[in-house]
Amino acid sequence: MQVLIERACGLDVHKKTITACIVTPEGKEIKTFHTHTVYLLQLIDWMKEHRCTHVAMESTGVFWKPIVNLLEAEDIQYLVVNAAHMKAVPGRKTDVKDAEWIADLLRHGLLTASYIPDRNQRELRELVRYRRSLIQERAREHNRVQKVLEGANIKLASVATDIMGLSSRDMMNAMINGEEDPEKLASFARGVMKKKKEELELSLRGKMSAHQRLMLKTMLTHVDFLNEQITELDAEVAKRLDPFQEDIDRLDTIPGIARRTAEQILAEIGTNVGSRFPSAAHLCSWIGLVPGHNESAGKRKPSKTRKGNKYLRSALLEASQSVCRSDNYLGALYRRIATRKGGRKAAVAVAHAIMKIAYHLLTRNEDYRDLGADYFEKRQQDFIVKQSVRRLENLGFTVTIAAPNAS
Repeated sequence: MQVLIERACGLDVHKKTITACIVTPEGKEIKTFHTHTVYLLQLIDWMKEHRCTHVAMESTGVFWKPIVNLLEAEDIQYLVVNAAHMKAVPGRKTDVKDAEWIADLLRHGLLTASYIPDRNQRELRELVRYRRSLIQERAREHNRVQKVLEGANIKLASVATDIMGLSSRDMMNAMINGEEDPEKLASFARGVMKKKKEELELSLRGKMSAHQRLMLKTMLTHVDFLNEQITELDAEVAKRLDPFQEDIDRLDTIPGIARRTAEQILAEIGTNVGSRFPSAAHLCSWIGLVPGHNESAGKRKPSKTRKGNKYLRSALLEASQSVCRSDNYLGALYRRIATRKGGRKAAVAVAHAIMKIAYHLLTRNEDYRDLGADYFEKRQQDFIVKQSVRRLENLGFTVTIAAPNAS
């Protein structure tokens, strides 16, 4: 095979050590370094001594990040590669052989680099992903609160739509302070909840022990803390994405996409999506919203969707579930596929459609225009008419078709 890179370095990265192999026309040299910053600087100096131009490493966990942070300031091109794309022949596996294999593949141009965004986008990703984990933790805490109430024979959730609403919080705070009278607890109802006073009195007739009061107080304190942290992260994310407000507003026009989801899309794919992904199909494949390939002997077999960006994929699947009953194109697409293939595959198909729409809106600088819930019926109008006529004729009717009057 032709050598494309004369001076290449392969890194086998671990938590405590890094095995490096530099291959040049003069020969091959292998060294092992510790992962402390001072030793990483020695590694980079060693690469410079050998006039190394390209470095490749596996994307194992987060261990590649300290190296990339230092290489960004140097005139050395780096490739972070999916470990599954460069597996060696099994047997006799050592760190030294792994480093040699990576350097060999790099020299011959057989490695495909993973997408590594710049530092600003990496920081934005960390903020958005951490905010999402806090929101998920808050939802779990809400479920724990509901579990404590049920254990105390209090059926607040059967009356209140949101047990974390203002009325419900006032009632739970009164319970924590020792109030047990259902009438007094029901008097904390606000707005529409006042119309359900009799139901509230029945649902609040329970028996809460001192242990359950302590548990409830601790959980509500944790929920308030999570709310504060999420608000702080919202402000920081909004500040960083303020120059791209038009893109967020444009994504917000897509059904099922709210501001937080729009922020997550920009954080994961970047603000210059057209230069990173040549087409919408490439972007959907990178996220993991396309089926895998499993073909043998000319026969295509069923296969699952390929692995991709799990954070963005889960957010898009949530968005697709939210439009399943809506009266628009995406809702019609979900129902059309769900009747034939089930809800899960329909959700993936709608998530795929949402991402394709987002790609075109961002690259063309256009707002979303819905095709309508009757899009598929209009597209198959002739087929539907012929099928309906044939069914009626099979039942013995004589059918005459007349075009609608033009208005």
